[in-house]
Amino acid sequence: MLGGISIWQLLIVLGIIILIFGTKKLRNVGTDIGGAVKGFKSAMNDEDKEKKDDDANPRQVRHDDEGKTYDVKAEQRDTAEQERKEPK
Repeated sequence: MLGGISIWQLLIVLGIIILIFGTKKLRNVGTDIGGAVKGFKSAMNDEDKEKKDDDANPRQVRHDDEGKTYDVKAEQRDTAEQERKEPK
């Protein structure tokens, strides 16, 4: 069991650790470690959820007025022509 370490040896080591650090200090360390693990798990779940939402709902362009479209290239041509016509 655990490379030749018996349960009694583990209990003796645990007792010594409790005597050295005290129960309050060990409780605080345990609480801190538990909080860190919970934070890590929730961050991983949030990231997975965001990834699934992005995959499930691709970005869509919505138009308020049906039948009207927006042509970016035409607008760029129009602004380029206006810039050429206007004197600087």
